[in-house]
Amino acid sequence: MATNQLPDALLVRRYIDGDESALSTLVKRHESKIFGFIYSKVLDRDISDDIFQDTFIKVIKTLKSNSYNEEGKFLPWVMRIAHNLIIDHFRKTKKMPMYRETEEFSIFSIMSDNSPNIENKIITDQVEKDLIKLLKELPDDQREVVEMRIYQDLSFKEISESTGVSINTALGRMRYALINLRRIIDKNQIVLTN
Repeated sequence: MATNQLPDALLVRRYIDGDESALSTLVKRHESKIFGFIYSKVLDRDISDDIFQDTFIKVIKTLKSNSYNEEGKFLPWVMRIAHNLIIDHFRKTKKMPMYRETEEFSIFSIMSDNSPNIENKIITDQVEKDLIKLLKELPDDQREVVEMRIYQDLSFKEISESTGVSINTALGRMRYALINLRRIIDKNQIVLTN
């Protein structure tokens, strides 16, 4: 069977076993989909190129360290890495925006006071209290996953390790928690907004 017809999982195994061309085949196979996804989010070719390269640097490091777990498919895993790198990019640019003073543009024209006023603070506090009450209505295993994901900002891998369940079970609990929360919100006609 030609290399370009082998399934992703077999190519990954071959690459881990030392066949460098297997990774090249995987990159060529999924390049347009992954790059297109990245570009659709950042809308800049150079930044997309950088994120694409960083994505495959992470892929290579993970595969070389034998910490890749073939639970799902290769492409969704790579897309998740790319997605996380896109988020990292936006976090960095949001923290450190670059502005240059010109005759047409002054930094003072975009500066604003984003501190919450008292009304927004009261609304936000009430929404948080309502959310805590809603979470108490969930089964313990679902509430635990939601709290770890939202309040502790843990990945599903970290949640699965700390709770001793598979990633799929953790994902399933989150899914059911969201379904149950929507049902409770609809039943009680609660409005969560700020």
